[in-house]
Amino acid sequence: MPTNFTAEPVRVRVPATSANLGPGFDALGLALGLYDDVAAEVAPDGVRVTVTGQGAGELPDDDRHLVVLAMRAAFDVLGAHPTGLSVECVNRIPQARGLGSSSAAIVAGVLLARALVVDGEHRLDDAGALRLAAEIEGHPDNVAPCLLGGFTVAWSEPNGARAVSLPVAAAVRPTVFVPAERGLTATARAALPATVPHGDAALTAGRAALLVHALTTDPTLLLPATVDRLHQDYRAAGMPGTSALVSALRAADVAAVVSGAGPTVLALSQPPAGFPVGTDWEIWQLPIDVSGARVARGRLGHAERDPVAAGRKS
Repeated sequence: MPTNFTAEPVRVRVPATSANLGPGFDALGLALGLYDDVAAEVAPDGVRVTVTGQGAGELPDDDRHLVVLAMRAAFDVLGAHPTGLSVECVNRIPQARGLGSSSAAIVAGVLLARALVVDGEHRLDDAGALRLAAEIEGHPDNVAPCLLGGFTVAWSEPNGARAVSLPVAAAVRPTVFVPAERGLTATARAALPATVPHGDAALTAGRAALLVHALTTDPTLLLPATVDRLHQDYRAAGMPGTSALVSALRAADVAAVVSGAGPTVLALSQPPAGFPVGTDWEIWQLPIDVSGARVARGRLGHAERDPVAAGRKS
């Protein structure tokens, strides 16, 4: 079947995400109101990527860029082979901080590729987009909330990843503490043991189940619901500042966890006024994104090209 591409550019807005949320290792995720805007169009030849904001001057400007790699993977599924690509990224999600920057790039690439193909949604539906994004990322906990919005529970089956999005109680108001230092998911995963004690696994499973109830229905239970024994303690030595801040916040009855693989800290309940954080952290109050990734036609406008993170407060 011949492939027809749209003549006009397409654009997508993708939210930041926080995965794990304490006990929900590789399964639970939350979409946050901090966004990357990415636009793409088919070009006569070659690949050109421009980056503004986070990662500018650091990320590749050619077909090594993660958005382009994800687009290529989606085009392969779609059976499409564009002559060239022009991609514009306005990034507000910090790179390598545990806020889903790579998942945002992957989701953006998959959705842009699908939107550039005239019948792309028929060839690759939403379930297929999730499976592909999770396959590229390696696990679905960040790509699921990025695609679907809200609070997501993701899992993998023999034919790929699946996920559901659940509404979040209005009293849940996330705060993220973002350090200047960066972290690498691969390094954080390397710190995890091959096995854990049965008791730790059982406790964490129970708290993950409780966390679903706490986030959707009863936020007063967030502190006990965010207890984890699967990953955070094992990773603590590699990010001592993050571990210390999580411990200090929890001692003040704040439901704080490591965001994804870190080093950002996520608080699901409000820190007390005047809580001593120090100068090493940027503090952003972020709304929960309920829509997930959003695709539109046309190039990025003036508002989308603004590299300042809309909606965050420090």
